Amino acid sequence: MTPDPNVFNSDTAAPQIDLLADTHLSGNSSLGNRADDLTQSTLETAKVPGNEFNRNGSKELKRTVDRPNHSSSLSNDGNQTPKILILFLAIAIMMVGLLLDNVWIGLSGSLVALAISLQILWNPLRRLFLEFIPEQERAILLGSVFGGIALLGLLKLSGFFNRLGASLAAIGWDAVGATGEVLGAIGQILIAILAVYIAWRQYIISRDLTIQQNLITQQQTIDSYFQGVSELVLDDEGLLEDWPQERAIAEGRTAAILSSVDAGGKAKIIRFLSRARLLTPLRRDRRLGRAILDGSGGYQEDLLSGIRVIDLGVMLAGANLASTDLRWTDLSEANLIRGDLRFCDLVKTNLCRTILCDTKLCGADLNGTRFFYGKAEDASPRSRLEPPNYRTGKHTGAVIENADFTDAMQLSDEQRYYCCAWGGSKTRGTIPGGCEGIPNKLGR
Repeated sequence: MTPDPNVFNSDTAAPQIDLLADTHLSGNSSLGNRADDLTQSTLETAKVPGNEFNRNGSKELKRTVDRPNHSSSLSNDGNQTPKILILFLAIAIMMVGLLLDNVWIGLSGSLVALAISLQILWNPLRRLFLEFIPEQERAILLGSVFGGIALLGLLKLSGFFNRLGASLAAIGWDAVGATGEVLGAIGQILIAILAVYIAWRQYIISRDLTIQQNLITQQQTIDSYFQGVSELVLDDEGLLEDWPQERAIAEGRTAAILSSVDAGGKAKIIRFLSRARLLTPLRRDRRLGRAILDGSGGYQEDLLSGIRVIDLGVMLAGANLASTDLRWTDLSEANLIRGDLRFCDLVKTNLCRTILCDTKLCGADLNGTRFFYGKAEDASPRSRLEPPNYRTGKHTGAVIENADFTDAMQLSDEQRYYCCAWGGSKTRGTIPGGCEGIPNKLGR
């Protein structure tokens, strides 16, 4: 029969290998080359996926590998079955011993059952130990366990436990018990203090979050107010168009929002209205009442008969504006009676004809703050009956009776003269630098 060239044959492969060996020993280059070509072709033939060697060889190898596993599993099952039967029998003997109250029968059954159980569980537990605990950690674990055992043995041999027992026997356990009760009470007190601290911290965090949320809501409200007022008093071309009813609506919106925001919100609204010149008295034409342009991109100001877009009036009476920024704002003719302006930044603020009775100005920055027009010696507070004279300063000043100027900063000589002259005896006692040599024109 002609051999199949695709089938691997050991008889054919052996002479080829011998030929390679003889060729190498003889040093014949031509035979060596032929042997190399023959060996390479043989290996390539063996690697071809469709040849018989690869297919049969792999199958035979798989069978060779699978058969021992199958036979070992069968042998393991066969070995485990008698052990399980013996285990059941030992348990039964132990139960019989317990029922008969016979110690020896129960003890023998228990020992046999324990030995069989340990024998059954040994291999699985060993595999789990080797699989889940790496070699390095395994060494550390075993070293710790055996080191602890060795330490206990050393302490036992050195008599440490005996000395410890004698020391413990000499202790008054009543005192120890009382000490334990005291420590337990202290621990409970500490736990209660910790609980109170945690509750307090939760309250602080909740309060801060609420304040932050209120600030965000307030800022959104203020932005909406700015947008609404701007749309109300401006026409399509961006010029000021404030009819009487529009001014009334704008004043109503302003009064409503000033009563619902905090000090910082009030300061933002005042700064916006001042810089937009909505608090400034503007010159109007006598027919339509519209504001007159000044020829330089703004509107003419008329201190005597001008009309404000928004008149604050008594909106800020008793208002809390402490520690706010009111620089370059126009609060002229506003009613700030009993207001709180402590530590305010009032640089270049216009307070002419403003009512500041019983107002707190402690620590406020009064650099360049205008309280009056004209000279300090001629100026006087506003009057209900007499019109102001902005050339001489008569009846153009702020009403500052009983105002508190304690620790007010950067008060000029003219400001100090006016405040001492028209503040009254109570106000004179709070003026920085004193009022020596300045007459009390108020007379009370």
